[in-house]
Amino acid sequence: MPAKAEKVIFSAEIRKESKEMSDNQLTELIEKYLDGSMTAEERTQFELLRKNDATVESRVAEHMQFIGLLKQYGERLELEKRLNAIHDEIDVHTLKEEVTIHPTWVVRMWRNHHSKISVAASIAIFAVLGTLIFTGKLSNDKSKYEKLSEKINNMERTVAQIGNGSRTPVKPKAPIVSPAKYRGTGFAITSNGYLVTDYHVIKDADSVYVQNAAGEAFHAKVIYAEPQYDLAILQINDATFKNLGPVPYNLKRSESDLGENVYTWGYPGDNVVLGAGFLTSAASYSGDTTEYQVQIPVNPGNSGGPLLDEKGNVIGIITGRQTQVVGAAFAKKSAYLLKTIQNIPTDSLTKTLNLNTKNTLAGLNRKQQLKKLKNYVFMVKVYNQ
Repeated sequence: MPAKAEKVIFSAEIRKESKEMSDNQLTELIEKYLDGSMTAEERTQFELLRKNDATVESRVAEHMQFIGLLKQYGERLELEKRLNAIHDEIDVHTLKEEVTIHPTWVVRMWRNHHSKISVAASIAIFAVLGTLIFTGKLSNDKSKYEKLSEKINNMERTVAQIGNGSRTPVKPKAPIVSPAKYRGTGFAITSNGYLVTDYHVIKDADSVYVQNAAGEAFHAKVIYAEPQYDLAILQINDATFKNLGPVPYNLKRSESDLGENVYTWGYPGDNVVLGAGFLTSAASYSGDTTEYQVQIPVNPGNSGGPLLDEKGNVIGIITGRQTQVVGAAFAKKSAYLLKTIQNIPTDSLTKTLNLNTKNTLAGLNRKQQLKKLKNYVFMVKVYNQ
C-alpha cells in the first residue's frame, strides 16, 4: 500500500479512537502529552490526532491554559509563603506599637492601596474560576480540585471583608496593646536622633522604642554599646521622627564637686519625674571611680536618665541604686560617655554626630530648665520575643 494511503487510514483510525474515548481518558492522554511522559511513537500519533481533530486541539488548548493558571496560582502561593516568612521576621512589637500609637495607620494603608488590592484579587479569583468552569474541571473532577476551590472561596470572602463590599460594615478590631518587657530612660546627645541610655536597659532586646513627652513613639536601633561602662548609643530610625532643636545642654568633661546640688529627669512610670539631690561620693558604693554616688530618689525606670548640675550641664547618667541605703543612687560620669561616643565606629553612623558645646540652660531657674529639657528626654521601651 502506498505511504500516503497508509497515512490516511492511520489518521482515520486515530479519529475513531478519539471518539470512543471517555472525557477522563482524553484528559489523561492530554496530561501525558503535556508532561512529556509519552513515547516518541505515542507523541507522533497524538500530534496527528490534534491536527486532524478540532475538538481534541481545542481541549489541548484549554488544558494548557488551565495549567498556566494553576502555575500562576502556585506562584501566588509561593509569594504568600515568602511574605509570611518576611512577616515572621518583622518586629511584631513594632507593628503592634504602630497600631497602638497611631490607630489611623491601618486606615491610611487601606485608603492608599485598597483599589489595587481589590482589583488584583478579584481578577485572580474570576480568572481561575472562569477557566475551571469553562474546562469543566469543577464538575468533572471535584476530588482533584476541591481544595483549590475552597481556597479561592476563602480568598473571595477575605477580599469582600477588606473592601467592605457588603452593606454591613466590618467592625474594626481594637488594637492589641503590647506592653514593653521593661523600660528605662534615655536622652538626646544630638538633635538628629542620637540618644544615650544604659546598656543594661537594652541588653538582649529584640526591638527598642523611644517615647517623647508628647507620647509619640519612634523605633530606634542600638548602634554601639560599651558594657564595661553600662552605656549604649541609640539612633532613632523612624520615618516619622523630625529633628529636635539644638540640644540645650552639654556633656561636662571635668568632675563635679561633692555636695553639689544635682537633679535627674526620667521615667520611673508613665510620666516624667523630677528627682533632686546632691553628690555624696566620687566613687560608687563598691569603690568604682567611673561612677558618682548621689543622694537622690530613683527607681528602675530612671536608668539611663541624665544627671544634671544646677547650671544644666550633664555630669552623669543614672545607672542604678543602692538597695541597702535609702535614696542612694549611682551615675556613670559624663567623661565615660564622651569616651564611648569617641569609640563609635565611623561606619556605624548614618548621620553626623556632632555634640553640642553650648549650654543654653545656664542662668535659668529649675522650672525654666525643665521646660527646655522635656523634649530631649525619652522613655525607652524594650521588647523581647
